[in-house]
Amino acid sequence: MKKIFSNPLNIVLILFGIGIVITTAQGIFLETCYIGDSKIKYTHYNNYLIFKQSFFHLIHNKDLYLLFPYEYNDVYKYSPTFPVFMSFMAVLPDFAGLLIWNSLNVFILLFAIWKLPVLSDKKKIFVFALIFIEMLTSLRNSQSNGLITGLIVLGFVFLEQKKIAWASLLIVSTIFIKLFGIVALSLFVLYPNKLKSIGWIVCWMILFTLLPLVFISFSQLTFLYHGWYNVLQMDHSVSYGLSVFGWLYSWFNIESNSIILLIGVIVFCLPLIKFSLYSDLKFKLLFLASILSWMVIFNHKAESPTFIIAITGMALWFVSQKPGLVNILLLDLAIAFTIFSSSDIYPGRIRYFLIEPYVLKAVPCILIWVKIIYDLMMIKKPGSLESESALIG
Repeated sequence: MKKIFSNPLNIVLILFGIGIVITTAQGIFLETCYIGDSKIKYTHYNNYLIFKQSFFHLIHNKDLYLLFPYEYNDVYKYSPTFPVFMSFMAVLPDFAGLLIWNSLNVFILLFAIWKLPVLSDKKKIFVFALIFIEMLTSLRNSQSNGLITGLIVLGFVFLEQKKIAWASLLIVSTIFIKLFGIVALSLFVLYPNKLKSIGWIVCWMILFTLLPLVFISFSQLTFLYHGWYNVLQMDHSVSYGLSVFGWLYSWFNIESNSIILLIGVIVFCLPLIKFSLYSDLKFKLLFLASILSWMVIFNHKAESPTFIIAITGMALWFVSQKPGLVNILLLDLAIAFTIFSSSDIYPGRIRYFLIEPYVLKAVPCILIWVKIIYDLMMIKKPGSLESESALIG
């Protein structure tokens, strides 16, 4: 027993494992509750039921994008392919299925981070510590954000190992979970064999697009993709979320979402002009951190459980270079206002009247993303990562 607890990695696995079991048990056994203005009581694992029931709706040729208020609250907003991913969990009892779902969200991300090249074990343990609370937030909502983050980071690992087919498989799969995974395709710009990468991406896109044909007809599949498009269009017209859009609206009453998004895309792409750094591992790690941050802060529907993605990006940014005063201050802000913003550390009145209306959970992540872009632009030559003993030691 003493030997087990002497290994920090074992402690991490045990803590995350306990978190999985507790959040799963809470979801299953807590009393049903009202959500929003609904007059119907729902479970505490409502999101998992949306994912689970989508499989049965698919195989019974139902419209996935209708309201099913007696099964779950809210509207299904994922692709017609995602129910196929859920098939083997959907047929299990809820406790078993939810336990597997939560475990996938956690352990794929932990495995991906552990497989990242160059970073020392201490740095990886530090990343695990930073993401722990946000991961629990995502699990309590039975969300898919941990899984998406893990697949993208693992895709990066495979790109570093020159396994283009596997990397493209994982990253393309995130698009069919949540559409914003498409941003992660920008990783392929940094690597050689671009034609080969495009070929694999196209192949996986076609395969995943047509995968529901295992269960439904082509006409039904076309109908479902049309429904998905309509839902995304309606979804885009409401809310500013915990994002750049929400911050600018709440602080400055600015509503020009299209212009803000265009500026965000241009700034995001700026570091890609530094062609000579495409082989530099520090540059690539920072660009991965930028992707994970951008996916959240420029998502007009970003909510608290989504921030496991941004916090993972923030953690990778912090450990990818020597810590300076500015970076430490930004990290402290993120811990105080992003990681702990939804916890009982802050009294309910402060959360209700200050943190939520002023989108304070998102602000540190926005500042850190700006710093990531600055750091990317300031790298002068390849090889800077390997020379930093604080990073690899």
